Amino acid sequence: MGGAASLVASPSLAQQFALDQTEWRDGFDASTPFQTQVTNNRPSLNSETPAYVEQALQNYWAIVNSGGWPTVPVSQTLKIGASDPAVAILRRRLEVSGDMTPMGGNPNSFDSFVDQGVKRFQARHGVRADGVVSPNGETIAMMNVPAELRLRQLETNLIRVRAMSGFLGDRYVVTNVPAAEIETVDGGIIHSRHAAVVGKIDRQTPLLTTKITTIRFNPYWTAPVSIIKKDIIPMVRKDPGYLARYQIRIFQGQTEIDPTTIDWSTEEAAKYMFRQEPNELNSMGAVKIDFPSPEGVYMHDTPSKTLFGANYRFESSGCVRVQNVREYVSWILRNTPEWGRNRIEEALRSGERLDASVADTVNLYFTYVTAWANSDGVVQFRDDIYQRDGIDVALR
Repeated sequence: MGGAASLVASPSLAQQFALDQTEWRDGFDASTPFQTQVTNNRPSLNSETPAYVEQALQNYWAIVNSGGWPTVPVSQTLKIGASDPAVAILRRRLEVSGDMTPMGGNPNSFDSFVDQGVKRFQARHGVRADGVVSPNGETIAMMNVPAELRLRQLETNLIRVRAMSGFLGDRYVVTNVPAAEIETVDGGIIHSRHAAVVGKIDRQTPLLTTKITTIRFNPYWTAPVSIIKKDIIPMVRKDPGYLARYQIRIFQGQTEIDPTTIDWSTEEAAKYMFRQEPNELNSMGAVKIDFPSPEGVYMHDTPSKTLFGANYRFESSGCVRVQNVREYVSWILRNTPEWGRNRIEEALRSGERLDASVADTVNLYFTYVTAWANSDGVVQFRDDIYQRDGIDVALR
């Protein structure tokens, strides 16, 4: 089966869309062009989601039984104003999936109706809705996934959405890893949605059910052994001044180790603790959100805000980076005495190490759902980035 027909993202496809940065070595501009808006106040995964997915399954069975949708051949970038025979096929593709209604006029013309149809398709596939279809882009890769695979994807995820359809808590957070999105929920209603950056294909974010316990302001960052071996040691070999520039110190117990005494041609450094001081380049940014986790993962801010604006947000080493972390922690600490928004802002400005214990219960779920539907019939799909759906293998 060809790459366009696969639901999974191979490492090469991931690299095509990802920025070549590691979690601890970021230095992007602090502004973010991407903001996640709450347009539907019901959680994506709620008690009614299984019924919506079951209805979507019926619709996709009908599409498959009618022959599916056509493969769109794109040899040049298509966007509003373009004229190309491929646009006629693009129109049909969007009509079959319900992203646009049949319209008159020149079928080869990429007009405003096609533009809106492409944007709708992009939005429900987690791609930036810019209305552009390019030959090697993520939009055309998603568009040319056969209807049969989308049907099987819905079947696979029906089990997952059923597992998330019970009572999840009065206040809770859901991180859907394939969607790279976080929802905060209060009394069954969405409070906020946040873009996330989650684990790379080879450093996956684990699935878990836990409770948020502590918010740490201006935290130290202690590098895991895996990052020391895979990232820090190779970087120091290339740039001996890197540790000092990013304020990363090395310890053995309570004793600080001089980096010049370490043999960097070996993995000797991996036996030491690497700690980055609180500063504007700290890999966790200004906030760390702690919770019990067997894998030792956590959520955190990041100095790399521009990653939230990328189509491809699978760039961390397993932990979860949170867009608009101030809004996020303000909501988490809402019922914690003496930790209102003003106190949070003061803590961030101070640069001091401060911890706030969360007073009430905020449940946290890291889940893996690549297909779901909502009350207005819109069916959402996401790339099976960690290859857990098993669909591609089953169809070979």
